[in-house]
Amino acid sequence: MCGLAGLLRPTPDTGADRLSALARAMGDAMLHRGPDDSGVWADEQTGIALAHRRLSILDLSPLGHQPMASADQRFVVAYNGEIYNFAELREVLVARGHAFRGHSDTEVLLAAAVEWGVEDAIARCNGMFAIALWDRQEQCLWLARDRVGKKPLYYGWAGDTFVFGSELKALWQHPAFDNPVDPDSLALLLRLDYIPAPHAIHADTFKLLPGSLLRMDARTVAVGAKSHDPARDQRRYWDARERMAAAISQPFTGDVLEAENRLDTLLRDSVALRMVADVPVGVFLSGGTDSSIVTALMQAQSRHPVRTFTIGFERSHHDEAHLAREVAEHLHTAHTELYVSGADALAVVPTLPAMFDEPFADASQVPTALVARLARTAVTVALSGDGGDELFYGYKRYDRAIRNWRWQRRIPAPIRNALARSARQHGEASRTGGFAALAAEMGARGIGDVYRQRIARWRDPARAVTGSKLPETFYDQPDPLRGAGTPADAMMLADFATYLPDDLLCKVDRTSMAVSLEARAPLLDWRVAEFAWSLPLEFKRHTSGNKYLLKQVLRRYLPDSMVDRGKRGFGAPVSQWLIADLREWAAALLDENRLREQGYFDAGAVHGLWQQFLGGERKWHTHLWNVLMFQAWQEHWRAQRARVGAGAAG
Repeated sequence: MCGLAGLLRPTPDTGADRLSALARAMGDAMLHRGPDDSGVWADEQTGIALAHRRLSILDLSPLGHQPMASADQRFVVAYNGEIYNFAELREVLVARGHAFRGHSDTEVLLAAAVEWGVEDAIARCNGMFAIALWDRQEQCLWLARDRVGKKPLYYGWAGDTFVFGSELKALWQHPAFDNPVDPDSLALLLRLDYIPAPHAIHADTFKLLPGSLLRMDARTVAVGAKSHDPARDQRRYWDARERMAAAISQPFTGDVLEAENRLDTLLRDSVALRMVADVPVGVFLSGGTDSSIVTALMQAQSRHPVRTFTIGFERSHHDEAHLAREVAEHLHTAHTELYVSGADALAVVPTLPAMFDEPFADASQVPTALVARLARTAVTVALSGDGGDELFYGYKRYDRAIRNWRWQRRIPAPIRNALARSARQHGEASRTGGFAALAAEMGARGIGDVYRQRIARWRDPARAVTGSKLPETFYDQPDPLRGAGTPADAMMLADFATYLPDDLLCKVDRTSMAVSLEARAPLLDWRVAEFAWSLPLEFKRHTSGNKYLLKQVLRRYLPDSMVDRGKRGFGAPVSQWLIADLREWAAALLDENRLREQGYFDAGAVHGLWQQFLGGERKWHTHLWNVLMFQAWQEHWRAQRARVGAGAAG
């Protein structure tokens, strides 16, 4: 696991020393992503520079150093991630005449690009990755991101220079990166608690979508950000919607036992691939279905007790540590459990803006950061159970949305439309339940509109963010699957394409990399995803409970009492924090005069919610948390930019 950064000039007008210095500053801003080694490569003839920070996982020798050039010197790469099938690809490449000096997956990636071309090579990789690869022959830069979006990759323009990196803090290091806050992206934050790709918090700045490639050269850099259209310019080599539709059109035809055997085999292989490392490997264990099945499959394939890690919360209904302990004892893992106090959790809050770089408001970021810190005391790689809910129908909100959608269709259209119009008068009150919440869904065109009401925080965030217009996302489509599959499939696709990469995987990446820990997600192997999509819905949504098939596999390793547990989120008591320990901090950031002077929000509306919350009239803590995360981030961003400006002036 590593961090990458770099820049490309529209004209070769910058000397090698200056290019290298700029790239080095961008890379060094991400020391936490790669404390073991660093490297810079620059070519003043073409105006390109690449920087790399290395966290050594495979081939700990200097032969794994990056940026790395291909054997024929055509390609130079800075790469973040792991290609799990690199050994299989290497065998094929050796048979085709390629020789290797070391045993890193980076060297395999470069040889694959030489053998098959960049796009085909990327499509052959099973892994998690963000890649910046310079083609000396074509004089172009390729950016690539893995299928699911495990690894982040930002890009944009700093003046007339194209800049890119694993985190925004790398882009901030360029003296010309004065890109302001994008109000449309801020509105997305208020709606979703995160900013989905391709959007980013800054204007003229973007995220590469999962499963996508971007090709840049001097000409496209010179055209600039105003002519860049991510929907047009980012190429998909793997599209979740297309792959899901294809899987549904060719469904699995076996019985439940056959499906169970197939899933067990796929998961065993996926877990085994992700256990390969030249450093200690462990697993995050919460005691729920997803982390338990990953742990069980690790232990079944290990000759030694697997290292498992759990965080417990003192005097909190969010505590699940006892569930994880039961699983660990049954599987005989080497279990580490740490109980933390409210003060321990609250101490993480001031570090969040620097940890995430972009405002991010999923409050489970706090316990995730704590368990990552715990795991790093003993291992360098940790597996997680991310993906089970999105692939195997794990959320109760799916059932509620389907129920409401069926109920609404029984009501005549004129009545539904009239109720929907009346709901607009209630504004954010529709978020609190009751008649207003039901009426807000009445104008739904399809399951997508109903589901959006289930997952949205601010129902009309554009009214709260000055000068904003809400961009369309997967959640704004009446049917995200465009006619393929069931309403349940459509909701799982929307979450897989948006919530999973931009919330859950972002959260795990930033919190783990903040402590130089690599996190891997076996359930998100693309082969597992496409198999899950081919399954009939009754193999997931069952009378005995959701995630049926996944739980059937888990029963092979754990007793029923450890399998048949209700779903419990990895949450944080935000409302309690804001009423007590964080009240003074929140009050300062939500001061009405301060909000008005900054000019991002409708100050009266936001401050009014704060007052209602303090008065106990409404539970507005979710609305307030994403505003607070932006406010705290804004202070951090301005301080970082001031530091860069002072350095440039000096």
